[in-house]
Amino acid sequence: MTQAPYGTWPSPVTPALLVTAAVGLSNVTLDAGRVYWAESRPSEAGRLVLVAAPVDGGSEPADVTPAGFSVRTRVHEYGGRCYCVDGATIVFSNWADQRLWVIRDGADPVPLTAAPQEAGAVRFADPVFSPDGRWVVCVRETHEAGAVVNDLVAVPLETPGAAPARLAGGHDFFAAPRFSPDGSRLCWVTWELPEMPWESTRLWCAEVEADLALGPARHVAGGPGESVTQPRWSPDGVLHYVSDRTGWWNIYADPDRPVCPMAAEFGEPDWAFGNSAYGFAPDGELVAVWGARTGQQLGVVRDGRAEPWPSAFSSYSSVQVAAGPAVYAIAASPALPPALVRIDLVSGTVPTETVQTIRRSRDVPIDAAHISRPEAIDFPTGDGQTAHALFYPPANATVSGPPGERPPVVVIIHGGPTSSASAVLNLSVQYWTNRGFAVADVDYRGSSGYGRSYRQLLAGQWGIADVEDCAAVVRWLDERGLVDGRRAVIRGGSAGGFTTLAALAFTDVFSAGASHYGVADLELLARDTHKFESRYLDGLVGPWPATASEYQRRSPIHHVDQIKSPLILFQGLDDQVVPPAQSELMYRALHEQGVPVAYLSFTGEQHGFRKAETLITVMTAELEFYGRVFGFTPALPAAEQVELSIANEAKLTAPA
Repeated sequence: MTQAPYGTWPSPVTPALLVTAAVGLSNVTLDAGRVYWAESRPSEAGRLVLVAAPVDGGSEPADVTPAGFSVRTRVHEYGGRCYCVDGATIVFSNWADQRLWVIRDGADPVPLTAAPQEAGAVRFADPVFSPDGRWVVCVRETHEAGAVVNDLVAVPLETPGAAPARLAGGHDFFAAPRFSPDGSRLCWVTWELPEMPWESTRLWCAEVEADLALGPARHVAGGPGESVTQPRWSPDGVLHYVSDRTGWWNIYADPDRPVCPMAAEFGEPDWAFGNSAYGFAPDGELVAVWGARTGQQLGVVRDGRAEPWPSAFSSYSSVQVAAGPAVYAIAASPALPPALVRIDLVSGTVPTETVQTIRRSRDVPIDAAHISRPEAIDFPTGDGQTAHALFYPPANATVSGPPGERPPVVVIIHGGPTSSASAVLNLSVQYWTNRGFAVADVDYRGSSGYGRSYRQLLAGQWGIADVEDCAAVVRWLDERGLVDGRRAVIRGGSAGGFTTLAALAFTDVFSAGASHYGVADLELLARDTHKFESRYLDGLVGPWPATASEYQRRSPIHHVDQIKSPLILFQGLDDQVVPPAQSELMYRALHEQGVPVAYLSFTGEQHGFRKAETLITVMTAELEFYGRVFGFTPALPAAEQVELSIANEAKLTAPA
């Protein structure tokens, strides 16, 4: 094994490898002997394609939606589940026009809903077929005359273009309409501003009358301080749901019976439609996924207990249950990237599982010795609290660092800010570790996966607690000799971008940072964002404009004079969540302040980059930027290097 300075190690994890033959997998559905899923393809400018395969594995997966269509909705801007299947009939939302389209018997798609006067002004999400097959019930979001209205509607299948029938309204948000097996009842979830769905929601149920009219709605569960999510009907018609009333998202049966009380999460924040962590086999067997400190577990819930099954996986999403029981899910582990798999749970003296891989998100053509495995760490932080992170040491099969030298560290900040670090094989993490960086993927206070009380530690503290935790993890790792704390960089997207900017403004821990479509001005975000998040900052910072001074105090844009470390900014020009003005303001202010700063913007990208060429450019530019900061030359293919323009580059100085 040779020795080379950290950051310069040659690596098979190239920027191109991050997107080559890579796809995103989401929103699994089972119907009529077939498994369906949505597949995001960077090679096709991020187009989402509906794909299907027979459950018996008799043939290869095949695209269901043709070229020119992208199965994606803009409801809440974050979208999520937006298709449904009933035998040979498929209904889906198309990205370009946000209309519902229908495919019958494999024919070309035809529009199901009328074209609004303004493209994208009427949007649909979370659709389900009525049991008689005559209607599609879904969430509708209408943008007209500056107002955004959400309601629950029924779209007739027999008369394309007809106006949808409104089933329920009067709430700020709707989600998860679900019919009972016999079609006699419909349930759904609502919530009101300023709450977010992981804070306070309500579950409703109503009798279904003639022509799909609904009887009086009955409040089933939820209310202030209780988040209810994932309503499901058992085969015998009992309504189940997930509630965090005890401080943990656990499964309940209507009316209020806990199915298996545990200090573990059977849910996650509903940023997107269609989260699914449990389901029922046709015989009524309940199969679920729940969170644990070291990852997630899959098992059967019976007799008030959750019985875990041994598994090669530590992360599951989009869980669907078939007979057997067999579980279809997107599963992953620290050694395995996400894949759509079928897991057959086989009972016996020792429970076992058999796994069939239906679709991999990617192949990993690198030696296992190149892969860094995460360690879950806990570290002390502000207010006497403990925060969490996944720590990845540098790993390379052929190169090591110089004797006596400690590696630089990349601190990764997830979005949300309610998201969480995931201990799954992510080549975007290995991209850094394989070049000689350590990585700390931080679950700062407010992250999910640790119960409601940990999520609430960020209430009123965004820009304070998260920043403290990011600085604390660097100090903790440095004190233990695991990293070189003088060479710490911080990177994050969206909410993680805000924490990145705030950490540079309000601490002296980080030598550089990278903000991916991050928030620079909290007041601009409060004034100029979409309905779903329009009051989100009330809980994270304080009611606006009553607490405008606090918004200014925490906004990095008002403290540019305190930012001394170099920064690179990445921004999609079509971003409706964090508009480009945020990054542009920060760039101009730092430029004028004399701080080394670079800004790369991308036409056609929204909130979160999807195009292969964008992703390659971003990862290449960020590595080259750190090389300029620390005075090393990254090992990158010549064809992937970018022309990186850094304002005030002459002021770059590597730490002693």
